[in-house]
Amino acid sequence: MVGGGTVRKAATIRDVARDAGVSVAVVSRVLNEGSGPVAAATREKVLGAIDRLHYQPRAAARELQGAGSTTLGLVLADLTNPFFARIADRVVWEARARGTNVVLLTTQEDPRLEAESIDALISRSVGSVIATPTTGNPQRWLDLQERGIHVVFVDREIAEVPSVDVVTITNADSAAVATRHLLDLGHERIALISGPVETSTGRTRRDGFVSAMAAAGRAIDEELIHAIPFRGEAGGGAVTTLMALDRPPTALVVANTAQVRSALHRLQQIGARIPDDISVIVFDDNPWTELVSPPLTVVRQPIDMLALHSVEIAVARVRGQLVDAPQRVDVSAEFVRRSSTGAPRPD
Repeated sequence: MVGGGTVRKAATIRDVARDAGVSVAVVSRVLNEGSGPVAAATREKVLGAIDRLHYQPRAAARELQGAGSTTLGLVLADLTNPFFARIADRVVWEARARGTNVVLLTTQEDPRLEAESIDALISRSVGSVIATPTTGNPQRWLDLQERGIHVVFVDREIAEVPSVDVVTITNADSAAVATRHLLDLGHERIALISGPVETSTGRTRRDGFVSAMAAAGRAIDEELIHAIPFRGEAGGGAVTTLMALDRPPTALVVANTAQVRSALHRLQQIGARIPDDISVIVFDDNPWTELVSPPLTVVRQPIDMLALHSVEIAVARVRGQLVDAPQRVDVSAEFVRRSSTGAPRPD
């Protein structure tokens, strides 16, 4: 309460659009002169709404008016994971090619650190944010949008935040392709190590695995499916549990990119021969996956395309070049067969 009255919430770009009867994209074009055509009468309506609501355009919008560039926030889960390190490298490259600066923050898969990162980006007046979200802060992402800051989720998405743009791979299809390859080789006891099912990648890759097994008429054995955290060494623990079963798997799909090294290390420690004792497919491709013995069969994730589409959408949003409706880009991964998969040994 101030002076006996209720504190008034600052107007957002969506409030201005609603008051003027136009889209957020139109308001953005008015704020960012030269970013797109706006009829004179429409411009007057928007400017009138800005005056009535005492809307204060963000520093990022003013920067766009002057220099034609902006600052892009990049919030990634874990740079110790080569997948995210490569995304960061490509996002910075694509952004610089468009005259855009990047502020990079990491969350270590911690919702508390993610919340702090969101607050930090607000204080830096970024125009758009590209993020691989945890599942812990849906309301904060919505609040970010209400402030007029555009959000693009890359790799992962949150069902409770359907209004953001999403760029991801066809996770369910990718897991199904890998599983069908093992089924075609004659494997029946196929194990899956995925990320947490609370995350979209963990959940959809599990769904793809299950659907491929079901389509082949194979029973789903839950003791062969391990949904584990991205951080730590849980991949090794999952392999130990799997290989200690009375009927261990003859094939394994490691669909948790962060746990590939840990899982393979444990297989080596227990003396499991690939592919003689167990066939292995891993998600993502690194230079070393082709150099190890045997070279690994992989689901190669299209990192360059993930970065390209994410930056294109994020920059276009700030410049008012996209319609309001959320954009979704699903990029196909590539299945690359090498020597780590083969037919199971006869009993």
